Amino acid sequence: VSCRQLKDKDFFSKSDPMCVLFMRECDSDTWREVGRTETVDNCLNPDFVTKFLVDYYFEERQQLLFKLYDIDSPSVDLQNHDFLGQIKCTLGELVAYQGTQVKLQLSGLPGNCGSILLTVEEVLDCKRVIDMQWYGQKLDKKDWFGKSDPFLEFYRISEDNSYTAVFRTEVVKKSLNPTWRPFAIQMRQLSGGDEDRTIRVVCYDWDFDGGHDLIGEFYTNVKTLAQGPGPDNEYELVNKKKQAKKKKYKNSGIVKLMSFGIREEATFLDYIRGGLQMHFTVAVDFTASNGDPRDPKSLHYMDPSQPNAYMMAIQAVGEVIQDYDYDKMFPALGFGARLPPDGNVSHEFFLNGHPSDPYCVGIEGVLEAYRRTLLSVQLYGPTNFAPVINHVAKFARTYRDGTSYFVLLIITDGVISDMPQTMEAIVQASSLPMSIIIVGVGNADFSAMDVLDGDVVRVSSRGRQAERDIVQFVPFHKFLQGGPWERNQMRLAKEVLAEIPDQVTGYMLKNHVKPGGGAPPPGHSPQTPDAPAGPS
Repeated sequence: VSCRQLKDKDFFSKSDPMCVLFMRECDSDTWREVGRTETVDNCLNPDFVTKFLVDYYFEERQQLLFKLYDIDSPSVDLQNHDFLGQIKCTLGELVAYQGTQVKLQLSGLPGNCGSILLTVEEVLDCKRVIDMQWYGQKLDKKDWFGKSDPFLEFYRISEDNSYTAVFRTEVVKKSLNPTWRPFAIQMRQLSGGDEDRTIRVVCYDWDFDGGHDLIGEFYTNVKTLAQGPGPDNEYELVNKKKQAKKKKYKNSGIVKLMSFGIREEATFLDYIRGGLQMHFTVAVDFTASNGDPRDPKSLHYMDPSQPNAYMMAIQAVGEVIQDYDYDKMFPALGFGARLPPDGNVSHEFFLNGHPSDPYCVGIEGVLEAYRRTLLSVQLYGPTNFAPVINHVAKFARTYRDGTSYFVLLIITDGVISDMPQTMEAIVQASSLPMSIIIVGVGNADFSAMDVLDGDVVRVSSRGRQAERDIVQFVPFHKFLQGGPWERNQMRLAKEVLAEIPDQVTGYMLKNHVKPGGGAPPPGHSPQTPDAPAGPS
């Protein structure tokens, strides 16, 4: 952190500045102090030596507040010192900035408060990748007419003791002694870069309807895993419900570490700092099953007191990802509606009403286009995903050089009508720089969506398997557990975006794309000159 031309608060000498960093707690309006720099005596252009260390999570909108004070006494109470200026920004804005140093104007006092210069660097620990493999022995039999279909799910435990799922193994069909395939995961993703942070591992029996049965769970950390295969990394799977019911209960099987290693690899931030642009497109379901928008029970109903589920999903994802899109222009698509003036059904139309340009200015522009569309179209059907997936894939296909990555958000209320075509579109898109997020709103049966979410079983079509898992599905009702809607919105963003960094690096590494492809020139949009406007 450096500052230039700070206000001079001292009469007989120059100010003695200190910088304090605050971070907004993700589910509240409170600001937590992260740290303070040293005080630089008699200086209006300080270059602070003290660095701030902050955990970075792409899936969260991490708001920062830098405050400058003139320190005139040994007191630790900031109210006893003169305020010199402040600046609010997000960590995403800082890491996505194309340059070595970000210059921002300070404010908070009349007149010129000077500027702050911020340099963001990724610590080495974040580049570490863990390779490991696991196998199980004597797992509980969960299926009545056959053996279990087990898979492992790994959870990162946050400082507030909440769990975030960060990785799933594949399903091993009909086996009580499974060996799962080797996999790689960033240490930052698994444990926040902390070797001592607890990792929760849960073993489930896979069910087609998505109601996976718990076999058991265990806890470990990277420091223990680094000891490699052996007695210290052989874990009993414990099912607490069974343990409470049966006195003689021992365990529900054993899971053992088969191999473990740590290496360095290019990270998501390496690609972002190297010029990668994230392009966000939203596709909204306008089928009749949503209900008449004028009816308060409709999923498209505009409640004046809070946004509906569609708006919350757009804001949750868009507000995070917009920091990584330099021009803040977002295509917004619709499907499943009759369009004016002739009433033709469309599964790929632009919410802004333009015949060839789907771009909206900022996330607020997307929301405004969505509101206007509800007033002009007739909700109809069926629920077809393939056209909007192919729309984005068409543009992703021309950007394989590491400069662009595309994220498509599909918000829907019902069962897919074109499942074979959608699966084919996903398989085709899995080789491209794109990811698909599907948010299911309402109370429909979304069990078929688990087929598309390749965390457990990789999507396949016509004998060809998807090259990567690029689909993340979440049911929206999972985040409607009371409390302020803003908090639910943040929880939704955290869940649906958590896999994006690994999907980005997975594509880049698979295709041998190194960081530093370069940012697109100003005014550039990812579309070919003779093609209709596409994703931004």
